[in-house]
Amino acid sequence: MNYCSNCGSELGENDRFCSNCGMQIVPYKEERFKYAGFWRRFVAALIDGIIISGAGSIIAKILDIPTSIDPTSLYLYEVDSRLAVWRLVAALATWLYYALFESSSKQATPGKMALGIVVTDYEGGRISFGKATGRYFSKIISAIILLVGYIMAAFTEQKQALHDIIAGTLVIQKERYEEKYIDSTGYDNL
Repeated sequence: MNYCSNCGSELGENDRFCSNCGMQIVPYKEERFKYAGFWRRFVAALIDGIIISGAGSIIAKILDIPTSIDPTSLYLYEVDSRLAVWRLVAALATWLYYALFESSSKQATPGKMALGIVVTDYEGGRISFGKATGRYFSKIISAIILLVGYIMAAFTEQKQALHDIIAGTLVIQKERYEEKYIDSTGYDNL
């Protein structure tokens, strides 16, 4: 027996709309979104990495900030305080880059925009800054387990990486996302 996901009313086998609340019934097998696959996500991450590291290198060069410890130094363990501050600023800037772009109206970083993919919640809606932050920091878990958390995106049904599962997000192709889903009242469900 099937039940309406909106109000919980019992549904008939051939019902297209809930007789109680009017919600459109989407068949279980019908995919509402086209999920972004592993390679599309990989290329988007590569583009974002080039943008972040390129901008960081240019800014560090302009400000004459060392970006690594000089291996020829006699004092290998003596860390330039500017380097420590720079690494902290770079970490904060990287977090803000991902969290602000993914929670914005674009729902995507520049790399994701270039590949036509967006980050959404399970309903296809825009994620909050808090959820984007949780997704960003969950990537640490995806990375420390030998990148298996990232590789999961190639094998899960909704093409989710571990950090997507933890944060409750989807990465979907924008062209499918922009199609309109109209319920019985004629209003967009998105």
